[in-house]
Amino acid sequence: MSASTDLIARYYDAFNRADWEAMLACLADDVAHDINQGHRETGRDTFRRFLERMNRCYREQLRDIVVMAGADDTRAAAEYVVHGEYLADDEGLPPARGQRYVLPGGAFFDIRGGRIARVSNYYNLQDWIAQVVGA
Repeated sequence: MSASTDLIARYYDAFNRADWEAMLACLADDVAHDINQGHRETGRDTFRRFLERMNRCYREQLRDIVVMAGADDTRAAAEYVVHGEYLADDEGLPPARGQRYVLPGGAFFDIRGGRIARVSNYYNLQDWIAQVVGA
């Protein structure tokens, strides 16, 4: 396992344990976070607030995680399947009623100095909406 794939594995392991401090420790102070179909946020403190909102609105586990890294170990990618429950209304999205969903997703990473400097998350928002509206 390369240093980058080990870092990403630790990041997702922390996510699945809901260990937000361990997850944040994997990030550079100035981490760039590209939110799926949204805007870019910058900084570890901003990422912390994102995690707080996610923790309030969703309960998720990532399964079938596959991590890949480039030869120079400065970029990585991951593919996974999200198994989740929609707990509380999230702004701009349908009302939450405890709906469950299963959704493939992925992320791209830049690695700098042994930390994640960029994470760009991708999943099919329309698929997620169809699952929670139809539940």
